[in-house]
Amino acid sequence: MSEAVIFGAGNIGRGFIGQLYSESGYRVNFVDIDQTLLEALNAREQYRIRLVTNAHTEEVTVGPVRAFAAGQVDEIVALLALPETQIGATAVGAGALKYVAPTLAKGIARRARAGVLEPLNLIICENLKGAASILREMVLQALPHELHEYVAGHIGFVDTVIARMVPAPTPEMRAQDPSLIVVEPYKELPVDRNGFVGEPPAIVGMLPFAPFSFYTERKLYIHNAGHAVLAYLGYLAGYEYGYDALDDDDIYFQARGAMEESALALTRKYHPPHGALLANIDDLLQRFRNRALGDTIARLGRDPIRKLARTDRLVGAALNAVAEGVMPAHLVTGIAAGLRFNDPTDPVAADLQSRLHSYGIAKVLGEVCELSPGEPVFEMVVERYRALTSAPATCQRSSRA
Repeated sequence: MSEAVIFGAGNIGRGFIGQLYSESGYRVNFVDIDQTLLEALNAREQYRIRLVTNAHTEEVTVGPVRAFAAGQVDEIVALLALPETQIGATAVGAGALKYVAPTLAKGIARRARAGVLEPLNLIICENLKGAASILREMVLQALPHELHEYVAGHIGFVDTVIARMVPAPTPEMRAQDPSLIVVEPYKELPVDRNGFVGEPPAIVGMLPFAPFSFYTERKLYIHNAGHAVLAYLGYLAGYEYGYDALDDDDIYFQARGAMEESALALTRKYHPPHGALLANIDDLLQRFRNRALGDTIARLGRDPIRKLARTDRLVGAALNAVAEGVMPAHLVTGIAAGLRFNDPTDPVAADLQSRLHSYGIAKVLGEVCELSPGEPVFEMVVERYRALTSAPATCQRSSRA
């Protein structure tokens, strides 16, 4: 049987990649640290995914599957060395890649010494720019130099962007069935065609593409940017869920406007088919309305310091727009609103507000957003932030939840 190895059995590993690999004819082998989840997966050798929309619910069974604890290094290495193992993935969170790399290196070393010629391609599903190259370098550092040539010819590290929305399971869901996961039906997986060794395997929903930077920027500057504007303006207006904020005409106008500014900039930069990016926006806004996912403003907006970084979804999109001659008015509104995000459950938001209180907007824009006085986006954000700050407070989180 063809084998697939997925490091990470969480929202994306189990809620998306596992399904695609299983439907493509692979037995899915998960590696994780959640003992309760591992036991549930191994007890049934399968798990359920609940596909939800506002109008429809469907359950699908994913199997056969096996699950290994991350500490079962010998078993994982043996699996990685099998000729039948030709596809894999990571979905562990960018910070955990350093724990995956040594095990991967051991598996690749055994694979090389066993003379396995079949390629092993790993799709790196992490929210980190250049994640595939970063993991590849970690693996090379853990391998003796004489095996680097084997990696170059036989091991692919493939970037992707994940657009399926998968909220974290609730405690009630975990208590009922630790392996159950609720997701939207969206099923496209764009991947970097140039990251593969050999021909990309036939994986359900997978779309190999080059140059892949188009898909990376489409996801970050349209999908993620739209969600961020929705979250930060939704927070200021007192909404609890993203879909409720989207029903507010003013917020809808701002979120769609930000996405269209990015779409125009990307159209000028990459020249995609006419209307393709506007169709993407229409599809995303419809998916953002999926009430069954229960996506909260707190989740969409959390970690604002990372999301306001110069190369991330809002500031990066605004700079990209300026570079292509597009005025980023709605994106700037989103940045200014993000600087006012202060959800009480988010310590990063509290840190951001403390910095603003202590140092002021100009210093924070330099430290967090890496923007400098004189840059058009810097000046626009300062003006819009001061306008939002001087406006009457509207954030009463219980009034419209």
